[in-house]
Amino acid sequence: MDGLGKGIVYLVGAGPGDAKLITLKGLECIQRSDVIVYDRLASPRLLKYMKPGAEKVYVGKLPDRHTMRQEDINQLLVDLALEGKVVTRLKGGDPTVFGRVGEEAELLRQHDIGYEIVPGITSAIAVPAYAGIPVTHRDLASSFSVITGHESPDKLDKSIYWDKVTNATGTLVFLMGVAKIDYISEQLMKHGRSPETPVALVRWGTRPEQETLVGTLATIAEQVRVTNFQSPAVIVVGDVVLQREKLKWVEHQPLFGRRVLVTRARSQASDLVQHIDDLGGEPVEFPVIETRRTSSPDQLAVIRETMQQLESYDWAIFTSVNGVECFFEHLRENRMDIRRLTRARVVAVGPKTAEALESRGIMTECLPEEYRAEGILEAIRTELNPGQRVLLPRGDLARKWLPEQLHSLGLDVTDLKVYETVQVNDDEEGRELLEQLEAGDIHMITFTSSSTVTNFIRAFQRLGVTNLADMLSSVEIACIGPLTAETAVAAGLTVSAISEEATIESLVHALCVLAKR
Repeated sequence: MDGLGKGIVYLVGAGPGDAKLITLKGLECIQRSDVIVYDRLASPRLLKYMKPGAEKVYVGKLPDRHTMRQEDINQLLVDLALEGKVVTRLKGGDPTVFGRVGEEAELLRQHDIGYEIVPGITSAIAVPAYAGIPVTHRDLASSFSVITGHESPDKLDKSIYWDKVTNATGTLVFLMGVAKIDYISEQLMKHGRSPETPVALVRWGTRPEQETLVGTLATIAEQVRVTNFQSPAVIVVGDVVLQREKLKWVEHQPLFGRRVLVTRARSQASDLVQHIDDLGGEPVEFPVIETRRTSSPDQLAVIRETMQQLESYDWAIFTSVNGVECFFEHLRENRMDIRRLTRARVVAVGPKTAEALESRGIMTECLPEEYRAEGILEAIRTELNPGQRVLLPRGDLARKWLPEQLHSLGLDVTDLKVYETVQVNDDEEGRELLEQLEAGDIHMITFTSSSTVTNFIRAFQRLGVTNLADMLSSVEIACIGPLTAETAVAAGLTVSAISEEATIESLVHALCVLAKR
């Protein structure tokens, strides 16, 4: 903000669609802005980086209608800045490549409002690259042109010198030209390009919906009609298109074309999100729960009392990473030394829980073959003796099965609630996800616990959805473990896959198997 109380506007290129293709500078602008003004070509995932309390304004344009006229968008940016706000105008691709950034910047300058133009990766090069088509090649094309194809034929003839453009560069890239493909092909052949010149149309490049149509100048218009190939798409004309069969890579990724919903708590979702990204899918985060350290005064009193008796326990059984992390936070808060647990033998439910303990210098006794309560009991049953004391740090929604079984064997169990699971109530995110589900834009859903299933259903019940099971009938659902799957089935959902092990890696493997079907 300047000395006159005016804000600043960042005119940011969001890249071609894949959220990770935004620049670091563009991401910083999003993170610091009070308002994000965006259109449909900017990835919705980028909005997750907005700071708390920031406002978002959709001004996107669709082929058949304009949500907001360009002149109104220009004025909106001015009005927001005059209110003293930091504004990011998020535009698909690069703002200077057919992005009308000049009009927006000009009006800002007229009102003496500060602005910055932040370049983005243009779809003219990124989309062909994701289809395995380099726009230049040492042996095929040493130059390329980027041309608008959006105008009507009479306007195209006024803005494009076909006799010069047709053979000016080895590769021609047309943006927004699917509806004019007949005319574009006709003009290129009329002015000297061979009818056999390779052509590729890449729709929704860099996104899960990416689709590529390959033909020649003589055939491509008819292919578009027959296949009902729709915009938005990038058109590539030239011999570089022939490289696609050798260089295409996105289509070979295991989760290509899949948008995968992650319902896990945001603080725990990073591993799953990263795996989905790495395997070519697009993760959509919709955390329906969050875990936090127990804050109930009564329960905190129980925790303090338990901490005073750590040296009396024969076993300490940890059933989750959350249990480990929150237990140590309570230790620190109560000024207790882990060495007071010196007598206890420590057991972890699975490899991730064991890693969390080992990172704190604690080696576990054993790792059960089955990563759940039943597996723990099976692994240590022969070494349990009546009268032994067991410390069980875990969450408030954990199953009662394990402590009940230990009690039945004559052990003294302290079922210590070190963290609690609460429902996340974000109706705005819920409505946005509902639109995606209704449009068929979500292909897979992952559930990592029974509580994620239960709270996912509650989130939509709160929005008035009564036919969730029907809505999800075409969505593949993958669950960690049989207990999570049982909860989903009991709720009327159809489960497509259950991970063999209760790990994120096993869940991701199940997703990849589903994607191959």
